[in-house]
Amino acid sequence: MRTIIEPFKIKSVEPINFNTKEERVELLKEAYFNPFLLRSDDVLIDLLTDSGTSAMSSNQWAGIMRGDESYAGSPSFFRFKAAVQDITGLPDVIPTHQGRASEKILFSIMGGKGKYFVANTLFDTTRANIEFSGAEGVDLICEEGKHPSIPAPFKGNMDVVALKKFIVEKGAENIPLVIITITNNSGGGQPVSMENIRAVRKVCSEYCIPLFIDACRFAENSWFIKMREAGYANVPVKEIAREIFSYSDGCTMSAKKDAFANIGGFLAMRDPELALKCRNLLVITEGFPTYGGLAGRDLEAIAIGLEEVLEESYLQYRIRSIEYLTDKLIDAGVPVMQPAGGHAVYLDAKAFLPHIPLDQYPGQALVGALYIEGGVRGVEIGSLMFGKYDEAHQLIPAQLELVRLAIPRRVYTQSHIDYVAEVIIEVFNNRNDITGLKIIEESPLLRHFTAKLAPIS
Repeated sequence: MRTIIEPFKIKSVEPINFNTKEERVELLKEAYFNPFLLRSDDVLIDLLTDSGTSAMSSNQWAGIMRGDESYAGSPSFFRFKAAVQDITGLPDVIPTHQGRASEKILFSIMGGKGKYFVANTLFDTTRANIEFSGAEGVDLICEEGKHPSIPAPFKGNMDVVALKKFIVEKGAENIPLVIITITNNSGGGQPVSMENIRAVRKVCSEYCIPLFIDACRFAENSWFIKMREAGYANVPVKEIAREIFSYSDGCTMSAKKDAFANIGGFLAMRDPELALKCRNLLVITEGFPTYGGLAGRDLEAIAIGLEEVLEESYLQYRIRSIEYLTDKLIDAGVPVMQPAGGHAVYLDAKAFLPHIPLDQYPGQALVGALYIEGGVRGVEIGSLMFGKYDEAHQLIPAQLELVRLAIPRRVYTQSHIDYVAEVIIEVFNNRNDITGLKIIEESPLLRHFTAKLAPIS
């Protein structure tokens, strides 16, 4: 096998501002040990998120110049709509300014007190919008997904037996929606199999519950199905994606992920009555139905990005890039989610820092150590992001304590990734020097974005 090269050439570059370890110590203190509060100019390698951070192609930039900014009926919207329909087969397409705007609209209409939204695993903004409506989000990840160090091909799957049991216990009338997140971001970027999607669809049909896809990384998930699931090796990725959506009643998507766009998202569905309610709320909160809070140029960029992301040479390179970093860390003994996910490398913070109790947020402590050592910014996916409090205000930890290093699409080269590996290994070799953190200020929802922390003395 020859080296898998980047399937693109670099046409424009942006400088990295270098700083010293001593400077980063002070910068992290000033940011209250929360990487979200750092200035991006002070970050050398930014792996905080792959959302909106991709490099757009020359075709996308050309599309931006073509974008039509008419308030209503822009041709850019119709190109966008056609691109979404071509992949999903869903007739009603509603643009929004990003994924969480789609979630806000959907759960404002379908949510409410006493209702449950069941998923393989919900990510942060999805869960927050569900809870804001008064409803409850429930994760039913498969057993394999609960064990970071044990490889399995589809650790993002939903536990179908648990789903059926939950529906019987709570009543189908109290479950307005079942959601499958592809790939499973909170669960380590792990894919969901077509077999599992079909099985969930069967249960939903049995109990007359709609099934929606959280489609942020649908193309990456489709590639994993092609690579790992029997019967799909010779099926084009686009056809795999179409089959995924054929089992759904609708989807939400942040186009800032698998559409390479810097902003944007959409809702798509089959139910015309639900679509009408969503459009009515869209007009109040986002904009007219043919722009939905987006500029025409952004609609063009999304439409083109949805085509480019299904190019198999890109997906091969993309997934192999994540495997490359994961393999280097495994070889060095670093505890990491296995196998490699689609968009990020996930460090197992609980195993990485076993001396730090869960109520001292080992994931957040590890994020800070990576920044200090090499200017690498990641994000905690653990008890700071998903932890709850009991009645005595004691922490109820998250199921997994992970640190996500999300790789922006078409941005970093192999030498950048080699540098990241060196930083992680150096931190791992000195892990006993890392201490835990305590929260000194937090908000009631999505606290990880703005929380202020301090070291445990």
